[in-house]
Amino acid sequence: MASVLSVNLGAAVHLPGVGMTGIDKRPVTGPVEVRAPGPSGIGGSGLVGDKIIDLRHHGGADQAVYAYAREDLDAWEAELGRPLASGAFGENLTTTGLTITEAVIGERWQVGPELVLEVSTARVPCRTFATWLEVRGWVKTYVAKAVPGAYLRVITPGFVQAGDPVEVVHWPDHDVTVNVAFRALTREPDLLPRLLVAEALPEEARQLAARRTTIELDKA
Repeated sequence: MASVLSVNLGAAVHLPGVGMTGIDKRPVTGPVEVRAPGPSGIGGSGLVGDKIIDLRHHGGADQAVYAYAREDLDAWEAELGRPLASGAFGENLTTTGLTITEAVIGERWQVGPELVLEVSTARVPCRTFATWLEVRGWVKTYVAKAVPGAYLRVITPGFVQAGDPVEVVHWPDHDVTVNVAFRALTREPDLLPRLLVAEALPEEARQLAARRTTIELDKA
């Protein structure tokens, strides 16, 4: 059964060459409240106690929660030749038994007894992520792999803790996965028209798809 392996919260830390960031997320014990944080640019994290510094690019309703699969972290461990603790990618939820990258944009997860989350879009790498991991050429490597994990919005607030089961309770009637959205928005513009059927995709991403314009990536 798919479940939450760990719930990870971040505190503000100073990263040389970047400044203050909340990417350093670490597992916590006990239940954590999750609620809709408010709009992009104003709202922070959906998890109470989780710090986000750069509100312009992170947090808000469409990026309330970031989830990454432990299985994908394990694959990166093998590729990079170093251990990666749960939370190492700045994810709030490290999951097990869930193929997150193949999740469909707009599908909904029941997490534990109350919380319902909706897959909104893929995580796009930035210079802060590359600096945090200290991997040369990380943005290019991450984009080529196309295993980005998923941002989620909060549909029904609740609490989450390690061990909570995760059940997919709603599937939209289209085939736009997190992987497809990521590839379209970063390196395969021919895929962009496909994204327009995914109504749950954030408006900014839908506008890029309509203009057939990819995201400008950091060179790190």
